Amino acid sequence: MPLLQYFCENCKENFDELVKKFDDEVRCPVCGAVAKRNYCGEMFSSTGKSAKKCSGNCKNCGGCK
Repeated sequence: MPLLQYFCENCKENFDELVKKFDDEVRCPVCGAVAKRNYCGEMFSSTGKSAKKCSGNCKNCGGCK
C-alpha cells in the first residue's frame, strides 16, 4: 500500500494518504472535497533507492527501473 501526496484545490491543503491503489479516490481530511495527486515530492523505487527519472504519475509509467 503506497503512501502518496495529495493536494486539495478547494481548501489548498497538502496531505499524505495511505491508499490501496494509486488511482483510488481520496478526499481531503479538512473539507471532504476530492483531492488530486501531488507529483512534486521525491519518488523512490521499490528497493528504497531514489528513482531519478520517476515523475510519480503511475498512469503514464512503464515501471520502476
